[in-house]
Amino acid sequence: PWKDIESQGYIAPADCVEVRVDLPRDERVAYAMAEDADKYRLCSTSESKTLIVEQLVARHHGEQLLVIGQYIDQLDDIGERLKAPVIKGDTSVKERQKLFDAFRAGEVQTLVVSKVANFSIDLPEASVAIQVSGSFGSRQEEAQRLGRLLRPKKDGRAARFYSLVARDTLDQDFAAKRQRFLAEQGYAYRIMDAKDVGQPG
Repeated sequence: PWKDIESQGYIAPADCVEVRVDLPRDERVAYAMAEDADKYRLCSTSESKTLIVEQLVARHHGEQLLVIGQYIDQLDDIGERLKAPVIKGDTSVKERQKLFDAFRAGEVQTLVVSKVANFSIDLPEASVAIQVSGSFGSRQEEAQRLGRLLRPKKDGRAARFYSLVARDTLDQDFAAKRQRFLAEQGYAYRIMDAKDVGQPG
């Protein structure tokens, strides 16, 4: 398991946090009335999540941070609000490389990335990842996302992996499936309520 490798210093220790977000009333109504096929997207792209992303970025000011998700319109909105570059499928290889290099050099502190980031990218200085939406409970995706962070940090600090989950929805059901993989690797998620994100810690 990764925990064994971590103890040998090959990967960074990781703190995995599930942030439970409540859907606002209008979104809860829309979710309840939606077709099954649309429910996951609705709860995954809640405006409440975007607000929490902004708070988490402020909380980790000065750290190299990735925001990762599945839905491009959501990621574009987050990128605009954070004034951060967005890397997605139609981002040219040249532009992608330029942004990754700037991130590695510390010239860009926050990158918003779509599923393209799930493949092998070497960003050893990333110390925080915020997952706003996943892909229907894929353990492989969870492993790849955490893998972005599990590189030894020069100063020995722990990596932080936040998964934003809409409470009492399909989002929470799928999140539980993804987390089983990490439990098998020796990691545990701690649960944080969205209202506590603004608190120090």
